Amino acid sequence: MSATAAALPDPAQLRGIQRRTVWVLSLGQILGGLAFGATVSLGAVLAADISGDEAFSGWAAASVTLGTAVTAVPLAALARRGGRRPSLATGMLVAIIGVAIVIIATGLGNFPFLITGFVLVGAGQAANLQSRFAAADLATDASRGRDLSIVVWATTIGAVLGPNLVGPGEALGDALGMPALTGPYLFTIVTQGIGIVLYLTALRPDPLRLAMRITAHHTAAGRRVAHADHPVPARYAMLAVAGAHGVMVSVMAMTPVHLIHAGATLEIIGLTISLHIAGMYALSPVFGILADRIGRVPTILTGQALLVASLITAALGQTSTPAVTVALILLGLGWSATTVSGATLLTEASAEDRRTRRQGRNDFLMSLVGAVGAIVAGLVLAWIGYGGLALCALSIVAVVVFLSPLGRVAHDRVPTAAE
Repeated sequence: MSATAAALPDPAQLRGIQRRTVWVLSLGQILGGLAFGATVSLGAVLAADISGDEAFSGWAAASVTLGTAVTAVPLAALARRGGRRPSLATGMLVAIIGVAIVIIATGLGNFPFLITGFVLVGAGQAANLQSRFAAADLATDASRGRDLSIVVWATTIGAVLGPNLVGPGEALGDALGMPALTGPYLFTIVTQGIGIVLYLTALRPDPLRLAMRITAHHTAAGRRVAHADHPVPARYAMLAVAGAHGVMVSVMAMTPVHLIHAGATLEIIGLTISLHIAGMYALSPVFGILADRIGRVPTILTGQALLVASLITAALGQTSTPAVTVALILLGLGWSATTVSGATLLTEASAEDRRTRRQGRNDFLMSLVGAVGAIVAGLVLAWIGYGGLALCALSIVAVVVFLSPLGRVAHDRVPTAAE
């Protein structure tokens, strides 16, 4: 037996490593979710307040998603070179710097500086997105959707609590003499810092580096450890994920501004966003299991149906806060079903030597679409209102549904790394 082979874990050990990896990534997602929830709740309000024009309210979410897009590919390249640990920790560190800039910019009333800060905050979201792919590095075909979705689900805890920390954060910020509406970002700094320590110390062995070692060993022995490359289904997976993300960001980013016009308080807005984010993550294991059992494309189409229900509810019930809340929950569920199954499809449709690169491109594309969508959504909101924005978003869903036959993969079942 070679030294390399002897150093590799046996199947039972590998399953234990995978379970530990999923737990560590899940805890990291809880911490990341706290930061994301606070950013989403206050970003649009800060942008509108500092710019003095509600047409710029979408620039906060757009900047975060643009920052996610800009950092997704470099973080994926860093993961290929050094593993998931340094990549995830770097994304969180950049986000902390961004939050500090947001706080300073708010105090100065400097809109360009504020937007710069939100762009850097996007690196934290890029790290959160990469976590779901890290959960699939050592997974088998039979459990890939489930393992990926468990990590996505863990975001629920932090993301739901995050917006509800607005009140305590404001009180803490006032006590420390911080600029208005920036107090909750203190929680972001703390949780991101803890996340950095967690990934650097507990994500061992690094799942991507171990998966690459296993692949190299089996390749040297003349064995394949995954499916052949299927570029067309992989591209469809990217399209479906980007489309769902664009729809979600566009509508969600404008909801706080719309609710303020309707007379809602910051507490009501925080609750609405919390329920929306719960919809994004709480049922992700259900969609992961569904993707494993009935297929990736059928689950993507389930997500599209939920998005249609959300957009119609938003259009017809735009004057009702409860109806808008229901629409936001459905929006989150549709996003969840599509992104979980789409990420699973992308992973299994890509050969090992192309996976990480495509995963980075996927996160770049979905974040870029989200950024553009948020900017355009602000203009559409000012032009034809919240209901008109929801109806316009239906066109994106139609494209994803129409092209769904491209996502089907003829599986050539072969042993996986854990088998």
